[in-house]
Amino acid sequence: MTQPVLAKQSFLIAILAGVQAIMPAIVAVASLYATIVLFGDSFDPSSSAIVIVAVLCLVLVQPPREVSSQITSPRISAVVDVIFRWLLILAVLLAIGYVTKSPLQVYPRRVFLTWAATTPVALIFATLAMQEVMRRFLLNAFDSRSAIIAGYNSSSLELARRLKSNPGMRLEVSGFFDDRSSERLGMEPDAKLIGSLSDLGTYVKEHRTDVIFLALPIRHLKRVMDLLDDLRDTTASIYFVPDIFVFDLIQARSGDIHGIPVVAMCETPFYGYRGVAKRLTDIGLSVMILLMLLPLLALVAVMVKTSSPGPIIFKQRRYGLDGREIAVYKFRTMRVTEDGAQIRQASRTDNRITRVGGLLRRTSLDELPQLINVLQGRMSLVGPRPHAVAHNEEYRKLIKGYMVRHKVLPGITGLAQVNGCRGETAELKDMEARVNFDLDYLRHWSPMLDIKIILLTVVRVFRDDKAY
Repeated sequence: MTQPVLAKQSFLIAILAGVQAIMPAIVAVASLYATIVLFGDSFDPSSSAIVIVAVLCLVLVQPPREVSSQITSPRISAVVDVIFRWLLILAVLLAIGYVTKSPLQVYPRRVFLTWAATTPVALIFATLAMQEVMRRFLLNAFDSRSAIIAGYNSSSLELARRLKSNPGMRLEVSGFFDDRSSERLGMEPDAKLIGSLSDLGTYVKEHRTDVIFLALPIRHLKRVMDLLDDLRDTTASIYFVPDIFVFDLIQARSGDIHGIPVVAMCETPFYGYRGVAKRLTDIGLSVMILLMLLPLLALVAVMVKTSSPGPIIFKQRRYGLDGREIAVYKFRTMRVTEDGAQIRQASRTDNRITRVGGLLRRTSLDELPQLINVLQGRMSLVGPRPHAVAHNEEYRKLIKGYMVRHKVLPGITGLAQVNGCRGETAELKDMEARVNFDLDYLRHWSPMLDIKIILLTVVRVFRDDKAY
């Protein structure tokens, strides 16, 4: 589990990952073409042999599922992996050829043997080259993330040392928190005691902290739970580090950071290829929707401009990924553009809403400019709806776990919205219901859940009596 290295997924990473995925098939087919031409035979790009080779490479020769692991994995392991997978491909090809009497037997034996011997060399060079490109990009694309460790013991000290000796992880440990003094702990000279465990929550709120490792003994489970409660009002990623030097773990299934087991206790569902798939889907669908609805967007803009004085697009500060402020775009539906410390929620008989604005709000057409937010990487098509900063500051104090919903990009629509949690939150229980759905989305996310939410949004948008 090396995902703490990445604070976000970028579109360029998605492109590079896509190139990596199809590269083995391209190399294998190109190598076969060169071998055939070398021996003076004819190359048929539509033959079943070419298709089978390409499909097997796409399925069996793939880069690590976690993009960030390419920063730290040894090159020799990549070489061994390519050789093993290539031998597996050859075995499958021979089995298919034996049964069907067709694939590569259409070519002379010298072509097959030469291709089988030279292609893994090309694959190794291509794999190492792409891995180096990805590694250099990842190392330069993101700022280092700050980390702190709760609990000073042999496991947490070793974790800090390994993170320090592997700068590619992009994690800088600021120090340790423990209730014992540095003298009693016998701390190493290169270790820093920041404060006691009771100071942890305050420190995280006052300092930029991206990752928290809880390295307390399992017998202190109550203390771990108390710390988790204190940290509910933060957006830091939290990992539990079992003391493997005290407990004998047998067949335990967990992630690891350079051999140190960690258990993710509070993390985004969009790690590794999940984040890449989510981002590619957002970009593809957003571009398609914008192109399809361009005439409608122009018409709505004219209606807003002529209906009342003020800007066409209303920008409001809201909380985005990790609780950072973003500007969210909407077609203006009111005669005012409130974005201060206190914002009154829209109600059914709100006299601030224009006649055109009422129509836009009922049909959710006012949300369409947020497709630009999606292309900017500030929002997603599906996710917890972003709330105004003023409302966030109010509810984070009242609802436990409220800020956890910011572990993912906010969405234009979400699980809460398709389950009827829209409109005014007149009572605290209304917002609690919305937050519970948001947290369920984080727990159970899958691509199919996103598709279901999008389809339900289209179906229900014109018959939602809470949209006003």
